[in-house]
Amino acid sequence: MAITYTRAPILRAVTSCVPSRRFDNLTGATAFAQEEVEKVVRMAGVNTRYLAEEHECSSDLCVPAAQDVLRSLDWDPASVDALIMVTQSPDYFLPSTACVIQRRLGLSDACAAFDVGLGCSGYPYGLWLASMMLQSHGFRRVLVLHGETPTRFANKSDRAVALLFSDAGSATALEAAPTDSAADRKWWFCLHTDGAGMDDIILRGGGFRDRFPSDPGKLWVSMHGANVFNFTIKRVPALVEETLVASGLSRDEVDYFIFHQSNRFIMRHLLKKATLPESKVPMTIGEFGSAGGPSVPLTITRGGLQRPSDRDLRLLLLGYGVGLSWGSALVDLPPTAILNHLQLEGVPSSNAQI
Repeated sequence: MAITYTRAPILRAVTSCVPSRRFDNLTGATAFAQEEVEKVVRMAGVNTRYLAEEHECSSDLCVPAAQDVLRSLDWDPASVDALIMVTQSPDYFLPSTACVIQRRLGLSDACAAFDVGLGCSGYPYGLWLASMMLQSHGFRRVLVLHGETPTRFANKSDRAVALLFSDAGSATALEAAPTDSAADRKWWFCLHTDGAGMDDIILRGGGFRDRFPSDPGKLWVSMHGANVFNFTIKRVPALVEETLVASGLSRDEVDYFIFHQSNRFIMRHLLKKATLPESKVPMTIGEFGSAGGPSVPLTITRGGLQRPSDRDLRLLLLGYGVGLSWGSALVDLPPTAILNHLQLEGVPSSNAQI
């Protein structure tokens, strides 16, 4: 298992961003019988979702978030040393979406920019990579972007995903801590992979294994719900425990446990099995649906965190899903960190038909 720590960087800002189009599951999901819709909504807990338009990509959700972060911090774009784009819904196969965003943000050509092809577990992985970079010489400021548009590859006739997925982007600004401060502070990470479960959440067509599939159904994501449920219940409580043991902290010493917003039914099982109080586990799935990995930073900004003015919050961030892949990041959120949320401008439609 990969359990590691880095010297704690400073988390300066997090901004989340959703599309303009807001969809109400109960009133808009006309492709299914109303009884079916109500049953799914009760179980998964998704009342409303935000849907990207056909022309909108993950970069279109991450760029405004990154611009907001730079503006809020008064960071010169030329001062950003690295940009990490975490996504499994890239704009193109090539070039990397990070290169597209580097251009749109006007970052320096001395900025390292690259993609990380992870989904639901991607935010902890992205923070770990950024933290490692900030420990090395030459990197002072790093942007971690995480954006997904899973509604673009969800079959509208598959209620297992059509009423669950939502789209979102995010930007997180990290800065190297001064060498003479917080010498004893660490960020802890536990990172895991089990490729034996690759078929449990998969988009079979469109990649180079099957570029132009004869079966159009392969262009939609398929999910083996029972396997995903069993994987989550087995792996995530153990992930919580191993992170706490590695860091030497108790549950009481963690202010909030921020889960990937997978499914309310699953999350409630996780709380019970991991013996976590609901007051420490904010949920945003009701309003924002399941946006994959970006649901973690979205919950940081929109989860109603109570932030004391005299100390950092200690957050245990948990991502798990497609891959199969899962990971944690135990981080500090300073009282001075800026948390913002954006909704793209446009003509919202809560009655779009699916």
